[in-house]
Amino acid sequence: MNEMIAPVVASLAAFWRRIPKAVLFGIAILIQCALLVLMVADRMQILRNGVEVTLQTQPVDPRDLLRGDYVVLSYDISQVAAGSLAGKGADARHPIVFVKLTPNAGGVYQPVSVHAEPVKVTAPEVLIRGRVGNYGGSCGDDRRRFCDKLPIKYGLESYFVPEGEGKKLEDARNQQKLRIVAAVLPSGRAAIKRLLLDGEPVYEEPLY
Repeated sequence: MNEMIAPVVASLAAFWRRIPKAVLFGIAILIQCALLVLMVADRMQILRNGVEVTLQTQPVDPRDLLRGDYVVLSYDISQVAAGSLAGKGADARHPIVFVKLTPNAGGVYQPVSVHAEPVKVTAPEVLIRGRVGNYGGSCGDDRRRFCDKLPIKYGLESYFVPEGEGKKLEDARNQQKLRIVAAVLPSGRAAIKRLLLDGEPVYEEPLY
């Protein structure tokens, strides 16, 4: 079998070497552009079709000198009681979980339960998808079991703002006045849609 494959591989390698480097470079650029378009289209789908969920934040405001200011965000839902998952084995380094959320009297979504697989929800409940820290928080003798409390990230942990604007958000954090509105698809994938200060939108993601 190897004797049959070797000539084919050699022929393909020779063909590849005959392609001008400029053409290969152009192909690489086109692939990168296509991937970027797919990423933008995916985010547009979440923002356009996702259910809006308001979350209370606890931000930190470091500075990225290349890209302006950004806020690293954590939420009331960033630490969730494991419930029935506590003590169970995690099958991945950063296992995926699904957190059921429901709004409180003030309209801010709070965690109800966490699940290893998607579960049915009834409006206004929402199911959001996240990843847990190392092996469910690295509990148990083998350090690969879910802890009683799960540190979860949802892909909503940073937001870039114009340079010089981060301090305002840091002040809002200190006064518990900063919230975000996320769009959440039925699949659980989410994206930040807007930032709220004192309940008023200050930054909003375009839908295109």
